Amino acid sequence: MSIEKNNDSEIRVVHNWIDGELCKSNSERFGSVTDSATGEQCASVVMSLEEDVKAAIKSSAAAFESWSRTPVLRRAKVMFKLKELIERDRKEIAEIITQEHGKVLDDADGSIQRGLEVVEFACGIPHLIKGEYNDQVGTGVDTYSMRQPMGVCVGITPFNFPAMVPLWMFPMAIACGNTFILKPSEKDPTCAIKWAELLKEAGLPDGVFNVIQGDHVAVNSLLNDAEVAAVSFVGSTPVAEHVYKTASEKGKRVQALGGAKNHLVVMPDADMEQVADALMGAGYGSAGERCMAISAVVTVGDSTDALLEKLLPKIASLKIGPGTDNNNHMGPLITAEHKDKVRSYIDLGESEGASLLVDGRTHDITNSPGYFLGPTLFDNVTKEMRVYQEEIFGPVLTITRVDDFDEAVEIINDHQFGNGTAIFTRDGDAAREFSHKILVGMVGVNVPIPVPLAFHSFGGWKRSLFGCNGVYGMEGVRFYTRLKTVTSRWPTGIRSGAEFSMPTM
Repeated sequence: MSIEKNNDSEIRVVHNWIDGELCKSNSERFGSVTDSATGEQCASVVMSLEEDVKAAIKSSAAAFESWSRTPVLRRAKVMFKLKELIERDRKEIAEIITQEHGKVLDDADGSIQRGLEVVEFACGIPHLIKGEYNDQVGTGVDTYSMRQPMGVCVGITPFNFPAMVPLWMFPMAIACGNTFILKPSEKDPTCAIKWAELLKEAGLPDGVFNVIQGDHVAVNSLLNDAEVAAVSFVGSTPVAEHVYKTASEKGKRVQALGGAKNHLVVMPDADMEQVADALMGAGYGSAGERCMAISAVVTVGDSTDALLEKLLPKIASLKIGPGTDNNNHMGPLITAEHKDKVRSYIDLGESEGASLLVDGRTHDITNSPGYFLGPTLFDNVTKEMRVYQEEIFGPVLTITRVDDFDEAVEIINDHQFGNGTAIFTRDGDAAREFSHKILVGMVGVNVPIPVPLAFHSFGGWKRSLFGCNGVYGMEGVRFYTRLKTVTSRWPTGIRSGAEFSMPTM
């Protein structure tokens, strides 16, 4: 990456990657990338112009013609090499994530692992993309199907997982024979360039993978361009709705993953020590900046007091600090603006009448440089409160008390989001009923963050997913390909004369 001088100090500038190399823009707009643990600027990122987007799309469209015809085994070999290179450089990648996002290094490395698993899955693309065949469906007639690539695909990814979420998208898209343009978050853009460098080293032809940095100008240009065939998005629900509506109206295939309010149901028979440990990681890990974070606890019957007895001491012992220290459990939030937003929800919860048991605003860490906020815990939260209804995306956990299992299911099914949920219980019947009745896309049974492994697929229900396909797994193969079915008969089987009736066998 190039270096530009800013006020007599060297500031790294993150540019676009087009046609196999870093590409400077004529844009005069730049965003600031900060070290969220110190609040200091660590880089600057270009805000791309429409002309930059068009250059990336032109490069991708030109590369598609040859890449889509590249034998599937050669495409798989690129994925095998990419896996090797990611494993070689994963320490460096984790350090990039920690500096720009703030995750603790172990957490950053774990996110790389979950993305790497999708690369491993994509290595099996020769098998995954196989079609179906039936001979002699009629006299002398055979039918077979094939899955063919879509064309130029776009991935618009969020700040909270700058490594993992792009890896959920582009390995599957590229392995299926598409070309891909990544538009990462402007808050932590450097990982995207690292992927471009590793793909080039892995032998991917120039133009198959391009990176466009920027904000809404770049996003809207990508959504509206006629050459783009498919769009994958992960982010907030309002933006997901905009992406889905805009791109769908332009005739593109879209998967847009939106917000979440993930519930964890605590049954009275649950192991409360286990539940408390699960909530610490699922609620406060990565400062709550996960779309699969548990943010709403639903306690059934008399389980609340037993849970709080275990949970409150663990919250008090939570270690918060820079992500470079693996002794810390939780790092900072991504920006000062996001920290202020999360604080405002704590203010709101108080004003709505929830019981504030732990106040993250008063934690000693908030006096440190950077965007730190302590853990917060609300009790007696009702379903009418905004702190229950809305996604906070920070280290804020709420407890809602219900009388029985059926009320727990009802309150979750009534919520606008349906991304992930979990139940903790020793009762197999309760767990089975919960798994079947709950209107949520991903369910955990004594598992707090039920993110499916790469050979299954990730995706929510209701206002957590717009479009019909989840991410990676076989859903990814289906999303990034079109089905074509061929029915064939050779000349020796063709009768003379035209036929005007509906063909039958």
